[in-house]
Amino acid sequence: MQNRNLFEKALEIAIGEENLEKIQQITVGIAGAGGLGSNCAVNLVRSGFVNFILADFDVIEYSNLNRQFYFYNQIGKSKVETLRDNLLKINPNLQIKILLQKIEENNIASMFEKCHIIVEAFDQAKYKKMIVEEYIQSDKFIVSASGIAGWADSDNIKTHKIKENLYVVGDLSSEVGADLPPCAPRVSIAAAKQANLILQHVLANPLMPKL
Repeated sequence: MQNRNLFEKALEIAIGEENLEKIQQITVGIAGAGGLGSNCAVNLVRSGFVNFILADFDVIEYSNLNRQFYFYNQIGKSKVETLRDNLLKINPNLQIKILLQKIEENNIASMFEKCHIIVEAFDQAKYKKMIVEEYIQSDKFIVSASGIAGWADSDNIKTHKIKENLYVVGDLSSEVGADLPPCAPRVSIAAAKQANLILQHVLANPLMPKL
């Protein structure tokens, strides 16, 4: 790829030109720009991914700052717009499409149709299920999460292979609630595991077909 910036050239030295070329051919859709989605995106950008579709309708609140990739002076701003701006500070060559809308049954099919990979990064089980059911029969690689709340042993956050194209990260039991708030360490671990699954998948397989 031509016109790589200094960050990308340094990354190319670290992981190899062929690997970076494969990574930069991929488009990743991230459904939800909260704790999982924003931190997974950071890890993917630092790994060389450049093509993203980010979907979320929410705005940043003070309660988000304990685990999400946002800052004090960004309160009240759109999550997807702000996440795009924050990610561009890591790599200004990113190509990011933002979808400032709520994911529903009538629009989910079109939101990520141009993605090779989908990160399910929602809080609510209803929307997790919606993403998986919509795309499980496709050839898209899906990485979901379940059970990452609280501050229990982080070694319980496992990677679970459900199907060839579906993995779930988490302990599958610790749901967010009054006694189990979402906290930075376990959320960040799960997000990093999601990103690593994606990196492994891309580098272990031939170039994915054009969409």
